[in-house]
Amino acid sequence: MRIVVVCGAGASSTFAALRIRRAAEARGIAVDVRAAGEQTLADALDGADALLVGVHLVPRLDALEQLATAASVPVAVLPGETRALDGDAALDLAIAIIGARA
Repeated sequence: MRIVVVCGAGASSTFAALRIRRAAEARGIAVDVRAAGEQTLADALDGADALLVGVHLVPRLDALEQLATAASVPVAVLPGETRALDGDAALDLAIAIIGARA
């Protein structure tokens, strides 16, 4: 499973990706979690199974959803502040949107 986490420049998404990766490891789930900024998102979506968007990017959600739709990747907005993200909750969210697509 490949998850992309996007924030404005990629800094806070790096923290979120690390927390999701740790949550997956604790559960024994094989996952590739990548952080991306808006500028690199189109490339990062290649081969992705889910896109998780930082809540601060909600005003730009339509544009991000268009990129994800073009790549056939389901999208969800992360709950709460990206830097303080609960990795388990974010992993559950990614699993849910991937499952909903299947």
